[in-house]
Amino acid sequence: MENNEVLKKVDKNAFKRIGKNVEKMEAISRPNLTYWKDAWRRIKKNKAAFAGLIIIIVYVILAVFGPLISGYEYTQIDSSRMNQFVSKEHWFGTDELGRDLWTRVWRGARVSLLIGFISTILNTIIGGLVGGISGYYGGALDLVLMRIIDVLYGIPYLIVSILVMVVLGPGVSSLIIAMVIVGWIGTARFVRGEVLRLKEQDFVAAAKVLGVSDLPIIVKHILPNVMGLIITNLTMAVPKAIFNEAFLSYIGLGISPPECSWGVLAKSGVKMLRIYPYQLFIPSFFICTTMLALNLLGDGMRDALDPKLRGTE
Repeated sequence: MENNEVLKKVDKNAFKRIGKNVEKMEAISRPNLTYWKDAWRRIKKNKAAFAGLIIIIVYVILAVFGPLISGYEYTQIDSSRMNQFVSKEHWFGTDELGRDLWTRVWRGARVSLLIGFISTILNTIIGGLVGGISGYYGGALDLVLMRIIDVLYGIPYLIVSILVMVVLGPGVSSLIIAMVIVGWIGTARFVRGEVLRLKEQDFVAAAKVLGVSDLPIIVKHILPNVMGLIITNLTMAVPKAIFNEAFLSYIGLGISPPECSWGVLAKSGVKMLRIYPYQLFIPSFFICTTMLALNLLGDGMRDALDPKLRGTE
């Protein structure tokens, strides 16, 4: 009764009828974004991933133009300026032969990044094709391909690298070949697993019932759901490839002088560690920050390219 009396005392003029606004009801509250635009938007919102992307872009630019800025050649020897510390003439100092470390660091970045990106892209392409074909068609083809992968997986990576270097000799192409021979196996395995899972989903079954052929199913239904994982795997595999190149060059199986890479510079810096530690710390810093930036970017891309998370923000 008390509630009814309160309602009677309320002034009806205090309320205003809003009515229906059809235009606002039908308006799209969220901007219409494509898959890649939405992924880019989420990467920009991820501060760590975006910082990693900026670092990689800066390093790539310096790898291309850095050696041209100093005015020195990476093989130029000056015996009067051996082991000089950082100065206006030599921004990163000089090494034991008087060569400009700024030029050699970014020349080494060019070689290391080139090997890392090319080998990883080739591994991703080969592994994606083999894993996708094996997982989608299955049967005897899947059995044969998996047995081949099992055999290759049992071959130690270091032995393959040594054999390739002995046969082809040290160099950039030899390192890339050594990384590609067995490097695609991991990609093939996880792509196969994802394709096996996706081809049993309802949307793939519905497409088959409607008479859609294999190629459109792969391109329109399976590939978009696997692409994010493939790109993420590629991003996470690049630092591993760079580290492998640095390790092989460090133990003398990679790049041979006078050519340089970050691994070669680290190997030379170890000899001078107690006297001139900067010769080791500078290339080591760029190796570490590059691997950190790529890992941060890979984590961000894993979330940004996941179709399940699209539209949740």
